[in-house]
Amino acid sequence: MVASALLIVSAPVFGLVAALNWLATRRVFFRQTRIGMGLQPFEIMKFQTMVDGAAQGGTITARGDRRVTRIGRILRAAKLDELPQLFNVVRGDMGLVGPRPLTPNEVAAIPVARARQMYAIRPGMTGIAALVFIDEERLLGRMPDPEAAYFEVVLPRKVSLEIAYARHRTWLTDLMILVVTPFAGAFPWLRRAAIARLLPGEARAITDPVA
Repeated sequence: MVASALLIVSAPVFGLVAALNWLATRRVFFRQTRIGMGLQPFEIMKFQTMVDGAAQGGTITARGDRRVTRIGRILRAAKLDELPQLFNVVRGDMGLVGPRPLTPNEVAAIPVARARQMYAIRPGMTGIAALVFIDEERLLGRMPDPEAAYFEVVLPRKVSLEIAYARHRTWLTDLMILVVTPFAGAFPWLRRAAIARLLPGEARAITDPVA
């Protein structure tokens, strides 16, 4: 019900982004297989932000990736490319808050027991790892080998954060994440304060998540 209401409220933005995307790429949506609750695959919806055939270049994106279109850079920076996932929420594939749904090759790099633990609940449009790594593309862009940095450092950290958060999760903490997420990129202090409150033992991960 909340997702349906958000779809209605965001309809003007949705329509504007869809029109701009069509003019820029002749495509509106991007669909990709992701892993959800119980390690079951589903098809996620996002606004198209890359050129055709971009998937052949890998699933990891760092700042400066030439596969990203001009309009795509804006959408990704503002997280507006995630907006169509409200349809996934309405369909029941996802919730508003939960572990982010990863691609099959990412999940394959996680120990099975930890992957099952992480996806014992529905994945979400946002979550604790999404807040900590809100600047993931910029962080990976600083690395000499972004893909190696992602799989060796970032991904294990994300999994640890999601599992740790699940142990403390309540409707109130989910609400806090929902409220903070839209402002997290513009107000780093707010993001730091929220995560320090949500996961006190993981507060250090905010300042330099790939350290």
